[in-house]
Amino acid sequence: MSKGNDTAGQKPDVPVLNGPIGRGGRAPVVKPKNFKGTLRRLWSYLGTERKWLTVVFIFILADALLTLSGPYLIGVAVDAMANGTVDYNVLNVTIFALIGTYVGDAGLTFLQSWVMAGLAQRVVMRMRQTMFAKLQKLPLAYFDSRSHGDVMSRLSNDIDNVSNTISQATTQLMTGSIAIVGSLVMMLVLSPLLTLASLITVPLVFLLARTITKRTSKLFKEQQAQLGKLNGHIEETVTGLLVVKAFNREQQAIREFNEVNGRLFEVGLKAQIWSGFLMPLLSVINNIGFAAVAVVGGVLAVKGHITVGVIASFLSYSRQFVRPLNDIANTYNVLQSGVAGAERAFEVLDEAEEVPDEPDAIELQKPIGHVEFTNVTFGYRADVPILRNVSFDAPAGSSIALVGPTGAGKTTIVNLVTRFYDASSGTITIDGRDIRTYTRDSLRRAFGIVLQDTYLFSGTIKENILYGKPDATDAEVEAAAKLANAHAFIHRLPGRYDTPLSENGGNLSQGQRQLLAIARVILADPSILILDEATSSIDTRTELHIQEALLGIMRGRTSFIIAHRLNTIRDADTIMVIDKGGIAEQGSHGALMEKEGTYYRMFSNQFKNLQPAAE
Repeated sequence: MSKGNDTAGQKPDVPVLNGPIGRGGRAPVVKPKNFKGTLRRLWSYLGTERKWLTVVFIFILADALLTLSGPYLIGVAVDAMANGTVDYNVLNVTIFALIGTYVGDAGLTFLQSWVMAGLAQRVVMRMRQTMFAKLQKLPLAYFDSRSHGDVMSRLSNDIDNVSNTISQATTQLMTGSIAIVGSLVMMLVLSPLLTLASLITVPLVFLLARTITKRTSKLFKEQQAQLGKLNGHIEETVTGLLVVKAFNREQQAIREFNEVNGRLFEVGLKAQIWSGFLMPLLSVINNIGFAAVAVVGGVLAVKGHITVGVIASFLSYSRQFVRPLNDIANTYNVLQSGVAGAERAFEVLDEAEEVPDEPDAIELQKPIGHVEFTNVTFGYRADVPILRNVSFDAPAGSSIALVGPTGAGKTTIVNLVTRFYDASSGTITIDGRDIRTYTRDSLRRAFGIVLQDTYLFSGTIKENILYGKPDATDAEVEAAAKLANAHAFIHRLPGRYDTPLSENGGNLSQGQRQLLAIARVILADPSILILDEATSSIDTRTELHIQEALLGIMRGRTSFIIAHRLNTIRDADTIMVIDKGGIAEQGSHGALMEKEGTYYRMFSNQFKNLQPAAE
């Protein structure tokens, strides 16, 4: 249960992460806070998958040997045709060897990609499973202090970055490292002088890559930020299209879209132009290196120190040496992004879970529903208490109405009795025992909750009602719907109880969603009811039927009713006026009206506002 209106401005002092995350765009690449530590933890997280990394490394090593043999065989083939004669025996064997080399290279590349893809997907699947299970165990305070978009981004975008790092960056780094070392060794074997000539361009490659990537890194971050803003504007406009049209804000929405879209265009254009410089300039530098090799090689060949075949082989090795350098430079951003994503995922896994049950906690079985608060104090922030020394006694089977201004602490009371939060001080008991001595699962099974903002899950109407009791029969589902006055509108739908619902029941009216939420609670048959503005979105005629149904299911059950429409709680056994963190008044409707205090003024003002204007 969310804190509703009781905690406006009172959330924990934790920064809320907003921006493009969760708005449909990918989060910008950010550097991890602890690169080495996160990388070690990610390595340990691989667990049994590390054996497959060994298999991939063997494939890469074998593939590298085949790749390195290709230029050597090309040199042999060239030399077989040198000096105006052709050694067909050598040439034929070399050609077949080259064909076998390239076929083997393709096969090993496919195998390593296949194994690596499976490894990466299994790892991220386990990470998502672990992280989603962790989210179920975190206290509500965690979600109240963070944007939902950030939480979803950690579970989706950040985990995807980890997958890309494992499947792409890991393979690229291993392949590139072996290729660089192997090519350098073969180059030195063929000709140390040519090797020295080809290495002259390496510092230029690093300097160029560093200069351009430093510039494009900022631009791509800004591009992702602007993309997130654009997606956010689209999402808000589409979701709130009814409000946009109602206030004639279509043109304003278009202008705002054009402004954000224009900024995205500008920064995206700069990013693409700067990033487009890299490969052409690298090609120029590489071609300069090849020219230097060709010149030096030609001089050496004329003097008889090397053959033309050696020059041909050396040019191929030189290309194999430079290309991995470029690939590794491009892989660095992927690696940074993946490690940063893993770090954000691990931050969630390291969060403190809900306070575990006491070692000797017992099951709450067949609760009677006697609830008592004794000097309970609580605040969502330690320095800003919402409730101060609140005490009251709710006998079993009684109905307790909580009224008062927005933010007074009404929803906080039911949040505490359900242990969505634990009181800072004081004691809350059910049936004479501190609620902390019960297991949390059994405690919450005793409650049925209908919130002001209902939530329905994807699935059919029947599946949503069954959420309160998964093993219920169709007859029980229909009986609950009838009691909640939902059966009539359900039967008017094409699929009746098997009608699929869109996201959060978007194809139903707010009142219909409320009725299904009430049916869900009725089916659960709880011992204690919590009704948080349960009829706020229902028309007056339907409300009369719902009130009658609620009175029926409330009979014999302890009920907490939060209401702003005071005429709906006149029959409550006890009405508590919550104000400024305490109970200002409590008693029956009649007693409080006779007292002519806070409740009397609230009720009179509300009733006065409902009276028709005098003619």
